[in-house]
Amino acid sequence: MLNKPTDTSIPAGEGALARTFYTTAWRWHFYAGLYVAPFLIMLAVTGLIMLWSSVLVGRDGEKLYSVEPAKQTVALSAQANAAVAAVPGGALVQYIAPRTPEQPAVFRVNSGEQSTMVAVDPYNGAVLGSWERHNALYDLANTIHGTLMIGDIGDRLVEIAAGFGVVLIVTGIYLWWPRDGRSFASAFVPRLSGRGRQLWKSLHQTVGVYIAAILLVFLVSGLTWTGIWGERMTQAWSTFPAEKWDNVPLSDATHASMNHGGVKEVPWTLEQTPMPASGSHAGHQGTSDGQPVDLDNVVALARSIGFDGRFQLSFPSGEKGVWTIARDTMSNDSAKPLSDRTVHIDRYTGKVLADVGFSDYGTAGKVMAVGIAFHEGDMGIWNIALVTAFCLSVIFLSVSGIVMWWKRRPSGAGRLVAPIVPEKAGLWKTGAIVMLAVSLLFPLTGIILVTVLALDMLVIRYVKPLKRALS
Repeated sequence: MLNKPTDTSIPAGEGALARTFYTTAWRWHFYAGLYVAPFLIMLAVTGLIMLWSSVLVGRDGEKLYSVEPAKQTVALSAQANAAVAAVPGGALVQYIAPRTPEQPAVFRVNSGEQSTMVAVDPYNGAVLGSWERHNALYDLANTIHGTLMIGDIGDRLVEIAAGFGVVLIVTGIYLWWPRDGRSFASAFVPRLSGRGRQLWKSLHQTVGVYIAAILLVFLVSGLTWTGIWGERMTQAWSTFPAEKWDNVPLSDATHASMNHGGVKEVPWTLEQTPMPASGSHAGHQGTSDGQPVDLDNVVALARSIGFDGRFQLSFPSGEKGVWTIARDTMSNDSAKPLSDRTVHIDRYTGKVLADVGFSDYGTAGKVMAVGIAFHEGDMGIWNIALVTAFCLSVIFLSVSGIVMWWKRRPSGAGRLVAPIVPEKAGLWKTGAIVMLAVSLLFPLTGIILVTVLALDMLVIRYVKPLKRALS
């Protein structure tokens, strides 16, 4: 039986109390894994799809076409006119500057509810092709990754899973911790001489401890985009204060209005900050006096104030709308989150209303700017390789956990075969404190955790059919 001292899953040479605590941690790890494993596999698979879609196709499809560099480019206004002509009845709303001389300029043109991306050769103004905006494999994977394609309910389920992922990390490290005289050095090397379940367990523990810190970074950075812990708590407390913009008039819209559906395009710390509004004498020197505030001059201003390579220019929307120049690692504009920058220009005067860079973010905003860039593999080849290896490791951990459970089950068992803790076990104070901390940090996960523990102590252990099925 699994709860006997002879169970090879429980370290030998431990005192009765220590063995009880080990089994308690194992039981929490087991039940958390039942819920989290499918989510971790989903997150890792969709994460890989998004990562390699960005590498091969580009976040906005800009890598679908290439151009032959020439000495001069045609005027941006001419490129824009060609893009608009390719979409009957369309209106220009965004320009994405090429990252390299071999990439095309990309324009977003809206026609009714339809949003179309148009690639234009900047050297001759020829339209290379067009496609529906955010309707590619990347965007499907992103929607599944964040909401399971079921909106807020999916967001909450993913948030709960991420919180329980923290429980998995804490309990997993406790289970991995060297015992029976084993050194720390040996604990970092899998026992390849093992057979069957013992080999799977050794590989599971070793891979798990190597990626534990990275997994924690991914879980926390992902949690900060969720609806409860992220949007209503962490993000709300860490939003960039619009008061820093020197009495600039503010719009009723926030920066989140620039997002498209579930796709996040605005820096995390700015998302809940109100947009500035055009139509006043506020701001400081922008485009040259006497010149029209148009695409050519605004892009010239962007280049003059340091926007090199790829950046995104959003056109004014409505009478109070502003031109917005943005470079954001999260949107694949650059590989350096410290160069992130958002500049708003008055549509009438051409004056700079707001200029927010990485150095202006609060501590949480800076951590998120770097964390999300790392999370998405945007920081260079090394980051792409690391995230790829990490996602594959997460899939292995989830699958190996299922394999270990399957190998441990008695043949024909009609129950979960969960680790069994003695009914008269003492209180594991350290474990209780850790679970309390997780519950306080992540409220949704805490609610579920407390509910499950209450059911386990007050109901399941006293209802024999339930106790047998869940044991």
